[in-house]
Formats: sequence, C-alpha cells, structure tokens
Amino acid sequence: MKRKIKLLIRALFFPCALNFILLSDAVNQKMSTSQIPFAVRIGVLSILCGYFLLIYLSLLVMPAFDRVKTGLRARMMLGGRNLVYGGLYSIAAQIAVFLIFYINKAGPYEFGIGVLTANAILASAGAFLLIFAGAVRIFFTSRRLSIARRIVILLTMWIPAVNLFVLIYACRLVYEEYDFEREKVLLRELRADTELCQTRYPLLMLHGVGFRDLRYFNYWGRIPAELMRNGAVIYYGNQEAFGTIACNGEDIRTRIFEILKETGAEKVNIIAHSKGGLDARYAISTLKMAPYVASLTTMSTPHRGCRFVDYACRLPEGLYRFVASCFDRTFGKFGDKNPDFYTATHQFSTKASAQFNRENPNAPGVYYQSYASKMKYPWSHLLLGIPWCIIRPLEGDNDGLVSIESAKWGDFQEVFTNQRTRGISHGDMIDLKREDYKGFDVVEAYVQLTAKLKERGF
Repeated sequence: MKRKIKLLIRALFFPCALNFILLSDAVNQKMSTSQIPFAVRIGVLSILCGYFLLIYLSLLVMPAFDRVKTGLRARMMLGGRNLVYGGLYSIAAQIAVFLIFYINKAGPYEFGIGVLTANAILASAGAFLLIFAGAVRIFFTSRRLSIARRIVILLTMWIPAVNLFVLIYACRLVYEEYDFEREKVLLRELRADTELCQTRYPLLMLHGVGFRDLRYFNYWGRIPAELMRNGAVIYYGNQEAFGTIACNGEDIRTRIFEILKETGAEKVNIIAHSKGGLDARYAISTLKMAPYVASLTTMSTPHRGCRFVDYACRLPEGLYRFVASCFDRTFGKFGDKNPDFYTATHQFSTKASAQFNRENPNAPGVYYQSYASKMKYPWSHLLLGIPWCIIRPLEGDNDGLVSIESAKWGDFQEVFTNQRTRGISHGDMIDLKREDYKGFDVVEAYVQLTAKLKERGF
C-alpha cells in the first residue's frame, strides 16, 4: 500500500506542477501585468520550469529506489513499471484538474484558450512520454517477457485500448519478476553464512547431447553461480556434444581423476542432465569408476529410451546419415574430436537403452537418484511440441523429449512442474532460457537437491 501511495504522489507531481506553472502565469497576466515586470515574471517561470523539468527527466532515466539490493536491472525494470503507471495516473489527474479548474472555472478568473491548449498539449505529451519511457525500459530489462510477448507488444502498441491492456499485463509480469528477485536477495542474506551447498565431495556437472561446456555460455544457466554462492565446489565434464556414450564415458573418467588430483577429494558427486546421465552410468559401471563416485543425480535422463527417437530412426538411411554428417562437421569445428551424431542419437532408442541397462547396472556403493519434469501442453515449448505429441499417447507425461517413466532411475525424487498451463520442459531443467516460471524455481531446486546431498553425507 505504501508503494502505491508513493507512486500516486509521484504521478500527480507532473500534472500539478504543469498546472501550477501555467495557471500562475495566466493569473499573473490577468492580475499583475502592470505590477510585476515582464522580465521578473519570465525569470521566475523559467526557474520553475527548469526545476520541474529536471525532476521530470530524472524520473525518466533513474532506477527505482529500493533498500533491498536487487541490482540495477531489476530496479530499472521496476522503474519502468512505475513510469507506466505514473503516466496513466498523470492522465487521470490531468482530467480531474481540467474538470475542476477549467469547466467549473474555479475562482473569479477565466483563462484564455491559449492557456487551455498549452496545458492540454504539454500534459498529454508529458504523460505519454512517461508511458513510452516505461514501456521501453520494461521491454529491454524484463526476463519474463518472452520473445512472443515482446512481439505482441510491438504489434499492439499502435492499437488504442488493446495496447493499454497489453501494457498493464506486462507491468503485472514485471512486478511478479521484481518480487521474485527481491525474495531471492532476502533469501541469500539469510543463507549468507550457512554454506548450504558445501558438500563433502565436489560436484561434477555433465551436460546433455548437442551442447558443450563453453566459457561464455554456461549450459546450466544461473544454477552454478547460485550453488557456488552457497558453498558448492563445481567442475564440468567437458565431454563432447555428439560423442557416443562410450566416448564421453572415457572423457568423464579422465575428468574425475583430474578433479580428485586437483582437490585431494576421494570422490565426486555427479549431477547429469539428459544424455549426461547415461555417459556417467557408463563411466561408473563399465569403466569401473564406482570407487570414485559418491552419488549420481540424473535430471530428465532417458534411462529407458525415447519413443520419439524410435520414430526418427525410421527415416531413410541415406537421409539420416546425410544429416548426421552435417552435424559431425559442424560440431567438429566447435571442439568435438570424435563427433558421431548417427550412433549417439540411435543410443536413445528404447531397444538400445534396454541393452545399455543390462550392461550397466547400478554399482554398489554409489547412491543413484533421479528427477523428471513435464510439459502440460504442446504449445508449452515451441521446439518440443511435436515430440511431446508423439510421446504423450505412448508413454504419458513427458518434458518434450523424455517421459517421466523413462527418467526414473534409482531413488526417484519428484516430478518438477508448475501451477500454470505451461509446465516445465526438458530445457527448463537446465535454466536454458534464464527465465523464472511462476510455481517453479529451477535454481532453488538445484540448491535444495545439493543441500540434500550434503545432509546424506555426500
């Protein structure tokens, strides 16, 4: 409530200031033209105009004030929302001023058409500039505004009434986003000295198929930074994007020995997404790395294969190999030494997965746990809508690539979703879009699962 009152006061500032200047000048002309020199009157009005203009411009560019250190981006975003509402309140206040002072002609003074016109033009321009500046700031700073929502804003910005509803909707999303950021900051302050994620063994995070551990683009989004902020020690697998399970398993084996040598630890905790979970299981079972692995946590890993791949494998052999060769050449330039798209993708089939499971049973002494997620509708994710439609009637709920049943392995923990119609996709589980979804915080999910590993003594 206090925030709304402050916003209303700031919004009323502009129309009140404008009317004060224009009306005082008009009254001055009617009452005191002969008494106050023209130069003095102009000087006073210039000072007033300059002062109010300075404050007005500062409102356009300054971030919102907040005692909680949410960061410049969040404060600029919130400031944009305040500008939009400030402009709307300004228009409402200007209409009220017009009704009170002009239609009722308050006082004994009648104001000329020039004052009325100037007031209307300046007030309208000032209010709409506030709204426009606020919309621009929201457009470029909000993370919850998806590409589709930004396109809708651009397409509707010239349609009266519709643009107003779209803008108010965007402001609501902005407030939810800011409130989420604010709670995050407060939570971090409470956890500052808890070392919640400081596990006994370092974390080794393994990516899925089609990606690499790049220096300037983290496969895991904002997750590693939050884990390290809470005390975790993190390393990456550096396995290949389209390497086979056997090839990547060898990379993981080498990487584990490097980590143990560097840290002096006896074991590692592995957190793996998608195919990374299969690579890790191969390293643990076939390559005999169980003595050096305390736990394996798989996120949306197709342990029992993917029906979508079964259908993809039915494509003409020549076409499939041609596509595979294109991927191999491309990812060879990104650092893959042994790219094998054809074999790597065929290993996701349900038949190949059944054989893999027989050859790679759980190793004694290693704690296995798994998590899954699910999309609710095909439009929840543009690129995964078709696979979702294929998998749903065959295997039930899925994340657009992996069904819940296929993702279950070892001690199955839970299915991540949210309260909205979107659900949580395969890519959402690694914070691929760096977006926050109402009802699900992917970063916090990893903090909690790492904290549980710590509680188990890992």
